[in-house]
Amino acid sequence: MNVLITGGAGYIGSELVGYLIDNHNVTVLDSLMYDHTSLLRYAQNDRFNFVKGDVRNTKLLYRLMNKNDIILPLAALVGFPLCDDYPRDAQEVNYGVNKYIAERKSADQMVIYPCTNSGYGVSKDGSVCTELSPLNPVSLYGKTKVMAERAYQETDNCATFRLATVFGHSYRMRTDLLVNNFVFKSIQDKKLTIFEPNFRRNYIHIDDVVDGIVFS
Repeated sequence: MNVLITGGAGYIGSELVGYLIDNHNVTVLDSLMYDHTSLLRYAQNDRFNFVKGDVRNTKLLYRLMNKNDIILPLAALVGFPLCDDYPRDAQEVNYGVNKYIAERKSADQMVIYPCTNSGYGVSKDGSVCTELSPLNPVSLYGKTKVMAERAYQETDNCATFRLATVFGHSYRMRTDLLVNNFVFKSIQDKKLTIFEPNFRRNYIHIDDVVDGIVFS
């Protein structure tokens, strides 16, 4: 099949390409804002096609959508600090573009959308949130991702994942993610400071995320 990955040069996308490339034709649309090298290992593969561009270029996006059977919209401003710094970009990329895809995909095109467990926010009674908890995002990041998920839920042939905090090695490495940051700080500073001892958070390895997407 033909697969389109927006934001495919990012933390998850740069690994996901390697899991798909042996069996599918993969096109990545990415602006290369953060890393120009994460996809170089695929450059000589005949099944790989890279397009440099902003996902908000709807003419380009629509043209690429029409050529693919599966759409994996990974392009996003990730995390509440970045979204708070660039709220307009967060609204446009995290929600507006996904709404555009949801409204214009064909009925037989499949979309697999990685949402976030930030959509659960905090529980109203102070209990631990689970996947059965109602969505209650408190950050702009969580709110835009949940809005995008709802746009996809109104379409056919769509699956969404509410991902836990991802960790593990990627060719577009992120050391700001908590487990990765613990490892980085331990190696760099030779010590680790733990704070908020009563805080609870769930995690998932990047390989398991990719396996789930491939399975879908």
